[in-house]
Amino acid sequence: MNKKKIRIPELPESVYHATIIKWHKNIGDYINKNDLLIDLETDKIMIEVPSLTNGILNKILKNAGDLVKSNDIIGYIKKENTEKFVQKNKEKKYFSPSLRRKKNISLYQTKNLKTEVSKKIDNSQQKTKKKKTIKFSDNKLKNSKNLKIKKIINMSSLRKKISERLVKSKNETAMLTTFNEVNMQSIIKIRKKFGHDFEKKYQVKLGFMSFFVKSVIYAIKKYPIINSSIIKDKIFFYKNININIAISTDRGLVAPVLFNANKMDMFEIEKKIKFYILQSHENKLTIDDLENGTFTITNGGVFGSLMSTPIINPPQSAILGIHAINNRPIVKKDKIISAPMMYISLSYDHRLIDGKDSVGFLKCIKFTLENFINVILKV
Repeated sequence: MNKKKIRIPELPESVYHATIIKWHKNIGDYINKNDLLIDLETDKIMIEVPSLTNGILNKILKNAGDLVKSNDIIGYIKKENTEKFVQKNKEKKYFSPSLRRKKNISLYQTKNLKTEVSKKIDNSQQKTKKKKTIKFSDNKLKNSKNLKIKKIINMSSLRKKISERLVKSKNETAMLTTFNEVNMQSIIKIRKKFGHDFEKKYQVKLGFMSFFVKSVIYAIKKYPIINSSIIKDKIFFYKNININIAISTDRGLVAPVLFNANKMDMFEIEKKIKFYILQSHENKLTIDDLENGTFTITNGGVFGSLMSTPIINPPQSAILGIHAINNRPIVKKDKIISAPMMYISLSYDHRLIDGKDSVGFLKCIKFTLENFINVILKV
């Protein structure tokens, strides 16, 4: 009876390690070719690893939480045809769920040995698991009557990478943040007036983000230094305007890219953002979706944030923060009125971008949003 090695597939370029998040099969389960075996988490994306052969899961070498790299062997599958497996398990009166579906075998035939098999699987898995002990170098973290630790979990690969990038950005850039505020009444009126027809025609809602993307593109054309990077001792100016859109997921923050956003219509922007949101929540974003952005927009307003100083996404030189819309009193034509106002912020690398350009860039976004029709019509 041949054994087939279960290997970690070739990880994407620039990804060197991954963490096993979950095994979808137990020892003793019959596996069909293309059945999902494990979920892998890298510092950027989730990867589903299917089986490349039929057979029985014979051995698990790497468990959930273990770090792996390309071509690592994580287990073995016994290559055994279905008929033999059915015959053998008829004697035991136990069949895996996948085999019951394949052979239409009743649950009644399996229930007598369900407890026995579960114990066998548990014992097998316990042999492969090592007890992990945590030593605290800081006495303040030890359990005491004044501090009780509820639980300890490992940081995910994505969370580790986010931490590294944030610290690197803070340490390697001369980051400064400038603020402004926008009267969103014009945008709200446009969405209210044209939102229904827009959704009916394009099968996607007219959100706020496409307005911000268009405003950023308009401002970058006036201030191209914003769409550049310092790499070592050189300044790189980009032809493309590739805008990262920050999306919050259960695993952490991801920022897929709207490539050549300056060539996209608003409905294309909205559709692409919707696609990325669905892909991110299903852990199906790819490396190509996340790399080669030139500017980032992050929306703390969806969580109710009134104001923030977002951290630059290196090697980019600037990031736009948009926030909650709240009715506030403003003065207009010598009268105090209530208006839907939003604070916007621009964090930028002061080594490359001067205050004049950063403030001008943010004022350009403000003007575009408050006079969107005029800007689009160029009047």
